[in-house]
Amino acid sequence: MNTSPYHELPISAWENKTKELIEQHPINSPEIYEVVLKVWAEIFESNITSGGYRIGVDFFPRPQIMGYFLHELIPLEFSRRYPNFWRREQNDGEKDLVYIPAPRFSIEIKTSSSARSTYGNRSYAQTSTTGRTVKKKDKSGYYLVINFQKFDKNITQIQKPQITLVRFGWIDGDDWKGQAAATGQQAKLSPDVERYKLLTLPL
Repeated sequence: MNTSPYHELPISAWENKTKELIEQHPINSPEIYEVVLKVWAEIFESNITSGGYRIGVDFFPRPQIMGYFLHELIPLEFSRRYPNFWRREQNDGEKDLVYIPAPRFSIEIKTSSSARSTYGNRSYAQTSTTGRTVKKKDKSGYYLVINFQKFDKNITQIQKPQITLVRFGWIDGDDWKGQAAATGQQAKLSPDVERYKLLTLPL
């Protein structure tokens, strides 16, 4: 198992370590922020099929669908800009956005219509009966976390929800904590992890 870059660091030192990790990353943080806003705007500008239906005008997708668009479009945009360096994931063992020259810089993308919180599937925090983590991909590494407004179901006129928060940083696999209930389907992060290991863009 790889040692966390935060190993033995006190919480008071986490923010500086996160800044250091972001500075080491091959994508500069202003460009990450710019791409997020770009693809979000394009979601509302595109027409669906030949019928010309518009998101936010003719129909109002659930947050899961809007998050799916971000998951797909952000890797597509980076692979278009830098085809020899970035690509979308090709199997379940890869992060959402893969850095071809050095996979350790690959990025997992998380989206939420929550005002600020970050969530993962419960599998992020599950362990097997042997005590080993049950996972298809490494849950530690760089994360891009995007929070956005959801459509108001009580409004039927034109809507364009906004991106409310974009954060970038590093999360370790054991930062994810499953819900206490056996039926819980989510894993979440502690307030300290949210605050000091994910920094708001633009920095």
